Amino acid sequence: MNRPYTFINVAMTADGKIDTFERKGAAISSKWDRQRVDELRAAVDGILVGGKTLHDEQPKLTIKSEALREERIQRGLSPNPIKVGVATMVNIPLDSNFIKAGDTRVVIFTTSQTSISQIELLRAHGVEVFFDDAPHVDLNKMMLTLKKIGVDHLMVEGGGTVNFELIRLGVVDEIILYVAPMLFGGATAPTLADGLGLTRSDAVPLKLMNVETHEDGGIILRYKLQVTLEV
Repeated sequence: MNRPYTFINVAMTADGKIDTFERKGAAISSKWDRQRVDELRAAVDGILVGGKTLHDEQPKLTIKSEALREERIQRGLSPNPIKVGVATMVNIPLDSNFIKAGDTRVVIFTTSQTSISQIELLRAHGVEVFFDDAPHVDLNKMMLTLKKIGVDHLMVEGGGTVNFELIRLGVVDEIILYVAPMLFGGATAPTLADGLGLTRSDAVPLKLMNVETHEDGGIILRYKLQVTLEV
């Protein structure tokens, strides 16, 4: 493929929420699931988050296990996967965890709505910035660029809007869900795939590949996307 093999990994509640209505990054994963996610991160070349996650949570996106980081080094890789942020307008602190935490490349895709001065500051702090002179980041072009800079396997960690757009464009190969034994409720609480939504006739079919239950009460569901949607 001329783009990375891409999968979305999400922890969600039994009612399909990936956060509470407060949208403050509520903990959903169990201790066991956090270890699973660490192992997933160690196996990929890049980890991507959308604008809301980038700004509101300023995630580290690093591998917690020293042993897993060492394994990557032994394979000739950086200790952590490339961090990838995508946002129409970027305005994050230069000392944020996204930029400073961990030893790896940091890449941001944005638009001309991000000021030139901000882009220059980000680049001065080692961030690789790609921007589109358009209202929104061209996600297809972004995927081609990621492949060119060495991202063969990409893990997407949300949020719901970027998940939906990548699914809509047909550039997601797999979805891995950790379903936690809890309920959040809330009509405005985010879900796996938010955005504008699809009609029933355009619904994305999934093929269930594996189900794994765990003693913490959680379930892992692994799906393959069966079709590529037309944009």
